[in-house]
Amino acid sequence: MAAEPLVPDPLPPKLPDVLTGGLSVVFCGLNPGLSAVVSGHHFTNKSNRFWKAIHLAGFTAELIEPTNDRRILQYGCGLTVVVDRPTIRADEVSRQEFQASHGTLHRKIELFAPAYIAFLGKAAYSAISGRRDIAWGLQPERFAGAVAWVLPNPSGLNRAFRLDDLVQAYRELRLAAF
Repeated sequence: MAAEPLVPDPLPPKLPDVLTGGLSVVFCGLNPGLSAVVSGHHFTNKSNRFWKAIHLAGFTAELIEPTNDRRILQYGCGLTVVVDRPTIRADEVSRQEFQASHGTLHRKIELFAPAYIAFLGKAAYSAISGRRDIAWGLQPERFAGAVAWVLPNPSGLNRAFRLDDLVQAYRELRLAAF
């Protein structure tokens, strides 16, 4: 009896970007959570504070539901991720994966040409820039022509930042970008 051929596992679905040309800010997550990929929408985990933080920081006039994530475009903002591979926790993504995704992200940001790119957490930007001493906020060099900014990750697993801390950090970006 002949052995059955091995069939590779199908690639996991990709979370679609929410992008268009000429945006003021593109928020760049580290990678999508499993729930986001399953739903097809960004920041769907109930513990994630992204939507609340950007609303309270003044980016949106309303609290956007994750299922309506494309509404963020109406406010001059967009969404993407550094690494497409979904995980339960962002710390499951290696520095090498962030580095390998650099070229794809760079081309995407050049194509859509936002004024700012806001990395949500230090890990990806550190790996991409090759710098370990990343400060929060405005970065000294641009990324693909966009002003680079680093914000705290809004994940509910990030207990180092309370919602008020997130709102303050995100508000600083809004004041600079708009």
